[in-house]
Amino acid sequence: MSFPLSMTKKPHFVLVPLLAQGHMIPMIDMARLLAKQGVVVSLVTTPLNASRSASNIKQDQTNGLLINLVVIPFPWQEVGLPSRCENLDSLPSRDLIHKFYHALDLMQNPLEEYLEKQKLPPSCIISDRYMYWTSETAQKFNIPRIVFHGTGAFALLCSHNVKLHNAHVSVASNSEVFEIPEMPLRVDVSRMQLPSAVIASGNLDDIRARVEKAESSAYGVVMNTFDDLERSCIDAYQEKIKKKVWCIGPVSMCNKETLDKFTRGNNSSINEKQCIEWLDSMKPKSVLYVCLGSQCRLIPSQLFELGLALEASNHPFIWVINRRERFKELEKWLVDENFEERNKRKGLLIIGWAPQVLILSHPSIKGFLTHCGWNSVIEGICSGVPMITWPMFSEQFLNEILIVKILKIGISVGVRVQVRWGEEEKVGVVIRKHEIKKSIKRLMDERIDEEEEEEIRKRAQEVGGLARKAIGEGGSAEVNIKLLIQDIINFRIPSQQSF
Repeated sequence: MSFPLSMTKKPHFVLVPLLAQGHMIPMIDMARLLAKQGVVVSLVTTPLNASRSASNIKQDQTNGLLINLVVIPFPWQEVGLPSRCENLDSLPSRDLIHKFYHALDLMQNPLEEYLEKQKLPPSCIISDRYMYWTSETAQKFNIPRIVFHGTGAFALLCSHNVKLHNAHVSVASNSEVFEIPEMPLRVDVSRMQLPSAVIASGNLDDIRARVEKAESSAYGVVMNTFDDLERSCIDAYQEKIKKKVWCIGPVSMCNKETLDKFTRGNNSSINEKQCIEWLDSMKPKSVLYVCLGSQCRLIPSQLFELGLALEASNHPFIWVINRRERFKELEKWLVDENFEERNKRKGLLIIGWAPQVLILSHPSIKGFLTHCGWNSVIEGICSGVPMITWPMFSEQFLNEILIVKILKIGISVGVRVQVRWGEEEKVGVVIRKHEIKKSIKRLMDERIDEEEEEEIRKRAQEVGGLARKAIGEGGSAEVNIKLLIQDIINFRIPSQQSF
């Protein structure tokens, strides 16, 4: 698709997300926010992934926003991946990750060929950090590359400082706690709470090395966070990396209409009417929303414990269950236990992707049991809903620290062991029914002596108000998006450095 010559003065942003649902969705929201500022946006995707985002983009196109889906065939067959495997979430085995990244690498030439044919040349590339080859593409077109991390400033700063000072090597065991150096506030962690990217593991170190090399030449970083949430960490991180940082979040709040909130992700077992009718049937602030993320690979026996805890808590709940290679075991348990029938008056099960923004924004929701992925954290913050934290891997334990100890808008379910992909069976059940139930009742019950829990709820609402302010007219997100666009318009190629 070529753009009319009349648009040649408009900046043209090329957005390249990692093909994983949790990475793509905020990038789509970012595309919409940029387009609302008059930017021409090209969003790179593949055929199957395009079908998930098409409805939102088509609506924006109808409303006159200049968003173009650049659909590049994904070479799954060429690299030996399973049929039509175009998304990291659908990868059946960790052993296939290198093949998946090889397929991502093969998208470079088709994208460059596409960009060369456009009458409107690209002004910059914003890419997921794991799409490291976009660094070369940016150099070829003499444009800046901006990195999108998909997490917040606190976790990024923690990880950066641990690696910089090798702070994790000073302790004798994975469970021993140490202080992260040079943080704006005291942060104590154990090695078990650190992302695997911080601790060399051997398996994906070659990919991480390429990521870090590409980041070293990036022009700057864009984040899905906002100034009032992480100001001190944003400033400290920017000083550490010596690059520009733009915080344009919370990007999910660009979805203002009910249809936008529902179709965001577009892969649910429930339709819009069913979802809203069920939520409307519940009392205000009575429902616990439970979602452990698109990458959740907990063993079935752990999910049995969760289901029984939800039932025993006697609170209404929505439980999102992802389809995995062992989903049939959980499905059989649900049938054998007659779980849905037993809980039909108070429980709603959603199989697949859930309309999370729609659910969290509903008045019936009182709490959110989350895996602490950054998208979920920031969406929970926007809703003003207190959280129960159940981190599993990556930077999720750091996000838990932010939620529970720094922002004080949630409580921990008590998980202390990472469940990394491929190690699920080895780790086994990490928390039992009675512990999960205890956390649920602590957050959801109405008790006389609940001063701490009431303070958590009050604080969650206050932080939610700050999020809405950030994305509103004249808020920090709008200001920072405009600064980003102006920076790209004014960009000149440095004489001795390329991006």
